[in-house]
Amino acid sequence: MKSIIENIKENYKLAIGVLLLGLFLGWLISNSSDNVNTSEKGIENHEGHKHESADPQTWTCSMHPQIKQDKPGLCPICAMDLIPLKSMQSGGDDVDPNEIVMSESAAKLADVQTQIVKKGKPVMTINLQGKVQVDERRISELTSRFGGRIEKLFVNFTGQNVRKGEKLASIYSPALLSAQRELLEAISFKETRPGLYLAAKGKLKLWDLTEDQIAAIEEKGEPQSYFNVLSPITGTVSMRHVALGDYVKEGMPLFKVVDLSKVWVMFDAYERDLPWIKLGDEVNYNLQAIPGKIYSAKVSYIDPFISNKTRVAKVRLEVSNKDQMLKPEMFAQGILQSEIAENKTEIMVPKSAVLWTGKRSVVYVKVPDRKSPSFLYREVVLGPEAGAFYVIKDGLKEGEEIATNGVFKIDAAAQLIGLRSMMNPDGGSAPTGHNHGGDTKTLMPGMDEAKFFVNGACEMCKETIETAALAVKGVAHVLWDKEAKALTMHYDAKQVNPEKVQKAITEKGYDAGDFRADDKIYAELPECCQYSRMEKVSVWVNGNCDMCKATIEKAALSIDGVLRANWNSDTHMLNLDLGSNNVDAVEKAIAAKGYDTKNHKAADSVYKALPECCQYDRK
Repeated sequence: MKSIIENIKENYKLAIGVLLLGLFLGWLISNSSDNVNTSEKGIENHEGHKHESADPQTWTCSMHPQIKQDKPGLCPICAMDLIPLKSMQSGGDDVDPNEIVMSESAAKLADVQTQIVKKGKPVMTINLQGKVQVDERRISELTSRFGGRIEKLFVNFTGQNVRKGEKLASIYSPALLSAQRELLEAISFKETRPGLYLAAKGKLKLWDLTEDQIAAIEEKGEPQSYFNVLSPITGTVSMRHVALGDYVKEGMPLFKVVDLSKVWVMFDAYERDLPWIKLGDEVNYNLQAIPGKIYSAKVSYIDPFISNKTRVAKVRLEVSNKDQMLKPEMFAQGILQSEIAENKTEIMVPKSAVLWTGKRSVVYVKVPDRKSPSFLYREVVLGPEAGAFYVIKDGLKEGEEIATNGVFKIDAAAQLIGLRSMMNPDGGSAPTGHNHGGDTKTLMPGMDEAKFFVNGACEMCKETIETAALAVKGVAHVLWDKEAKALTMHYDAKQVNPEKVQKAITEKGYDAGDFRADDKIYAELPECCQYSRMEKVSVWVNGNCDMCKATIEKAALSIDGVLRANWNSDTHMLNLDLGSNNVDAVEKAIAAKGYDTKNHKAADSVYKALPECCQYDRK
């Protein structure tokens, strides 16, 4: 061992040289081998026509497929996790280019739910408003057949009940006396000239004298000075046009008698309800004047005309009223549960499945046999509404699967990648810009959103308001909330602004935003649409800061009838939109929170309990 070490020490220069030479030769051999392998692989790839990128994976967003990058991360638009692109392209060779493909995680995040399309018998519950009215076939108008004077009056007031044949009045008439004399003279020629007798008798009949009255004249052999006006039916005198001693002319109205033993209940049916109403349908109704009692009757008549002003058709029920409990002009509320008039099974889908633009109705049909949820845009033809469902006349088949929830988000994804969508039925290029702000409109991409006050009362108002807004160019989608009296809309700010839409709505008779509808247009609205109009009122309220503003406005809004409240810290004026005159109640509520108003001063103990920044100058 010692001799080996000594040899190395003596020949160390030679050993180092040999080592370096070996390392150099090894490097040359390795480099040559790598070059040969690389060249061979390149030749193989070229021969096999394989031009794949060296990048092993591309990552994209399932909701915004235009986002692509070479590593995982978050989508810059919606902050969802990016997924491998190949997972969104697993539909096979038969993939429709218009398919909207979503990952399972994206579908869950968008809360997408689907349902199999089925047929059923549409059933609709229709709420009807109406009134009790007189049966027009049971009205008798009594007019004077000849001129004369009212000598006696047996009906002393309107509303008096009379029986058929009962005397209503007695008339003295010179013309009647002459006609009676003609009859008496003609009696003597009854055998020889019967035509003369019959003509004289017929003249009296034309003047409403009965056979008994004519027989009495013939029997007495002298004319009667007074003629009794008799009631032709049993009923109630609803109009009395004469008083004792009045002179009347031929054709002048005397009395109006109405038989109330049977009456009509006339309901208003809107156009959208008419397909559901048919003769014989049973209506359950109640009267405001008789709470707790439910009546029932069948539809006996449907008006063939729509009123030009109210846009309703009359639906009539014929009701027995022997106890006279139903009075004309009583308000009635009815409920009709009906199958569609054609009485057949129809394809029905939930309303949530349909996107409606005013011109088109759209659903998204799920593509079967896909690993990931995939949907196709489909336009459909809507039939009548059936509660929470639409009847589909064309565009869907039984057994197909459609999205019933998250439909807006599917449509938004289609818009972003340039596929057919609700607002772009022909498809188009996908937007490439990013919105890094926190107010991204995920439901209507590229659209601004506005929400403002619109007054109204019923479902008919909703249809009119939304139609008026959608008619303005640049408005993409609207939704009016009847309870909140608020309209939410998505619009293209380059084409339209909220003020223009508000003006369009006021032209239909509805107060919107800061604009008030013309009183004449409002007055022409159907009775059910005549909402309680808001009055603008300003009230002085003391205060200091933003904390005061929040407290004052909250106190004002707590009062029934107050729709909007806005307090200005500079002017100390509180601007209110009121449905009724509750100004005093508003001032009291604000004073109870520690703030002086024009007519009510806050209690000292409440004022002193305010935060220091809110303790305003009370001088």
